[in-house]
Amino acid sequence: MKRPKLKKASKRVSCSKRYKIQKKVREHNKKLRKELKKKGVSKRVKKDPGVPSSAPFKEEVLREAEQRRLQIEEQKEKKRQVVKEERAKKRKKEKDSASKETEPNAKKTRKENGKNSQAPDRSSKQFLCSELNKVIDASDVVIQVLDARDPLGYRCPQLEEAVLQRDGNKKLLLVLNKIDLVPKENVERWIQCLQKEFPVVLFKASTQIQDKTVKAKKSRVVASNEVIDRSRAAACFGSSCLTELLSSYATDTKNDASLKVGVVGFPNVGKSSLINSMKGILACNAGVKRGITKSMQEVHITKNVKLIDSPGVLASPSNSQASMALRSLQVEEGQETVLEAVRTLLKQCDKSQIMLQYTLPDFRNSLEFLTLFAKKRGFLQKGGVANTEHAATAFLAEWTGAKMSYHCKAAENKSLPSYLSDAVVAEMKNGWDLTKLETGNKECLKGVKCPNQASSISFTSKGPTTGLLSISEISEVKPDATTTEREAVQNDEPEQTPEETNNTEESEKPQEVSLIKKPVKVQFPIDINLSAASADDAYDFNMDFK
Repeated sequence: MKRPKLKKASKRVSCSKRYKIQKKVREHNKKLRKELKKKGVSKRVKKDPGVPSSAPFKEEVLREAEQRRLQIEEQKEKKRQVVKEERAKKRKKEKDSASKETEPNAKKTRKENGKNSQAPDRSSKQFLCSELNKVIDASDVVIQVLDARDPLGYRCPQLEEAVLQRDGNKKLLLVLNKIDLVPKENVERWIQCLQKEFPVVLFKASTQIQDKTVKAKKSRVVASNEVIDRSRAAACFGSSCLTELLSSYATDTKNDASLKVGVVGFPNVGKSSLINSMKGILACNAGVKRGITKSMQEVHITKNVKLIDSPGVLASPSNSQASMALRSLQVEEGQETVLEAVRTLLKQCDKSQIMLQYTLPDFRNSLEFLTLFAKKRGFLQKGGVANTEHAATAFLAEWTGAKMSYHCKAAENKSLPSYLSDAVVAEMKNGWDLTKLETGNKECLKGVKCPNQASSISFTSKGPTTGLLSISEISEVKPDATTTEREAVQNDEPEQTPEETNNTEESEKPQEVSLIKKPVKVQFPIDINLSAASADDAYDFNMDFK
């Protein structure tokens, strides 16, 4: 009986009725089995008796039967696969026909063009060089961004020469970025040195612009007695001076089109950060990792000034190891390990200053330094083992990023390079408001809080770095690896002189074996703690005699 407010009637029945149905089913099945038995028909499948053990060639018969079974299964599988492929093709045809009917014509042409022309590899050296040349050709003014910690090392003579030789009377400006990481006296000396060749602008980019749409937050109003350190990462200095300088130059040229300013330089000098600081929003991607910018990008600063971001200049393999460690993409490309880069950097610095900067005890080589550095920072693996690779990556990021304070001595009485003359220098300075530039640099240097001379590491500069502007200049020169990477990192020994090599060759010759055993001196690397006794009366635990 169908109950009210229900769509379907209930299937529940009484137990007596259910038992009667089951009994009738059993009786019916029994009757059917009897009839089949009378006719001689049995549903039971006879079991395969198999090959008797007494039969001759039993193993061969079984092997043939197994092969037949496998062949039958393969044929069945092939048939199934063919059916699947046919169904898939049919489905794809139906889908394509349906999409073609609804797809607009513009999208069809874009797809056809994309199939014909393959997209270039954006990380290839050829693509990066072509993009850099595009930026130079499209620019009226070229800004070469230099790291204030080593301005001479971040200069590229090939880039400057290419800008001066291009048509259109292009102007070249030098921007000293990251001045908050260099002592004030050192910055002033570098300004005097570089102003003899090109106009120099001081700059300190902001590294805390995070949102693309929202502008940087304004500083809150505080009482007169409250002091705020605005020279840290959030603040930006030099952007107003550079914007006014470019805007006045654009109005003086009296061109209808906006002034195009190309921003060029080696990786990690702060090209994208400079553009973001002048724009006030995150217009270009920036970070500690080198080679983030892959192609040119135009950003409007004012109505008549447009900045063009560019990929970093590729460093030539002919440069020194210290130059390649700081200004090359070899570590990111896997051509050089971070351990090798750290080893070359430590050789360029004073050991005592490194120990004071990182508050570490004395170390003998780069591997021991990284072990101590990893333990201090907490870069440990399972079992408390120091993760030297992670420590090397962090150390290199501090040196290439905007964190570590180091400085180089400014070159005194430096002569002009071969591609520059007094006439070219005068032409590069013509058209700029130099008095406004000088006052802007003084205000910028006054506002920035620079580190003390004693707290900054003195670094030995290797001079200008050779750059590559075309793929034809790249020479695949690989240094001869006489020792393994681990031995080179552990030893950190200087190259041997010819006399030393002769002595080693003589010592390697076979000598007479003496029966008397000499005492062997074995060295064990042991971590040194700062809390130990003074160096005068302390026992040397690094030496063990047997």
